[in-house]
Amino acid sequence: MVSSARTATQLMIIARPDQSATWRTNVLLLLALAVPVLVISVAFAVLGAWLILPFAGLELLALAAALYHVSWKQQCRHVITVSADSVWIAKGNYAPRQRWRFPRHSTGLTITAQQHPWYGPELKVHDRHESVTLGEFLNREDSLKLMELLQQEIRVHSHSARTLRAF
Repeated sequence: MVSSARTATQLMIIARPDQSATWRTNVLLLLALAVPVLVISVAFAVLGAWLILPFAGLELLALAAALYHVSWKQQCRHVITVSADSVWIAKGNYAPRQRWRFPRHSTGLTITAQQHPWYGPELKVHDRHESVTLGEFLNREDSLKLMELLQQEIRVHSHSARTLRAF
């Protein structure tokens, strides 16, 4: 999902992955699955098959870990702030973990065509020394929206087709 907000002095663009379920929804799903699994495993344990209890617990633990990991990955954010003299990029989950600052006059945008019609273009903001890839988690429509917003603010230095090399 791409959203933007413009003030008199700057444009802020926030790119984040689509979120199919919230953490609360994932916890409710886990509880809905845990109750029958635990009832069945306790019933088998009462009948003498106690070995099923640790496996039921491991199954629920693995599902909880997978749901947590997916939920954590969906909290990724790319915040691009374009002002009159600089371009700021911050990346992170829940809080910025990486930050870049580019002088606006020497900043360029590189657009590389998609590998497949389902994917969006690869977008990189760069200056002479460093390059930062943006929105690699976005779907095609959101990538195109991000590309349009960035093209309005940053010069396109390179617009190339992806070349596939056969070895």
